[in-house]
Amino acid sequence: MLENNTRIAKDAAIVDEAITSRRSVRAFLPDMVDDETIRAILSVAARAPSGTNMQPWRVYVTKGEVKQRITDAILNSGIRAEKADWDEYRYYPDQFFEPYLTRRRANGFGLYGALGIGRREVDRMRAQHDRNFVFFDAPVGMIFTVDRRLNKGSWIDYGMFLQNIMVAARGRGLHTCPQAAFAPYHKQIRPVLNIPDEEIVVCGMALGHEDRSKPENEFRTDRAPLEEWVTFAK
Repeated sequence: MLENNTRIAKDAAIVDEAITSRRSVRAFLPDMVDDETIRAILSVAARAPSGTNMQPWRVYVTKGEVKQRITDAILNSGIRAEKADWDEYRYYPDQFFEPYLTRRRANGFGLYGALGIGRREVDRMRAQHDRNFVFFDAPVGMIFTVDRRLNKGSWIDYGMFLQNIMVAARGRGLHTCPQAAFAPYHKQIRPVLNIPDEEIVVCGMALGHEDRSKPENEFRTDRAPLEEWVTFAK
């Protein structure tokens, strides 16, 4: 029994470390990630649950020239992020409210503070946001899509799939950054990747090795205590 409990504790520690060390990295090294590793990550992630095993995910893995073409298509579109049309789905509410407004502001102030960007330095904020579209210099950029004929349940399934990718990447010493910022630029991305009209661009994701020398990677978000969001029903 003691040996079994020790093994369980070790296994739990490994899984917990992969989950808790996951964060949105916003500066990557140029070191390439080989296709075998990417395939292994995606194969493991595909064990995510989905209603009646529909597996609603579709992934476009890009590197090098193709990834650069996505970057160029977006940055040369002349469409600023704040003017981009979220015409496929809405990620955020039209009006933020508490406690979500405070959490959102803390996240923004924390990131820009780590970068030394003041609250009125709009141009620097925009430049930092535009780094989304170079996948924060990661060697691998993934674009995720879902069939528009599916319903909300499949989007819930999709979230579990995305989390699996990020945790599996951590297990291999890699980092990620999930990026909803790509979604409103589906018109620019579609022709590059030949994405059919029936697929909605859900998000992008950067994958690679963290650049630990960059200040933005020193930023850590916090989490609300369980007492704020957990109810043990009796």
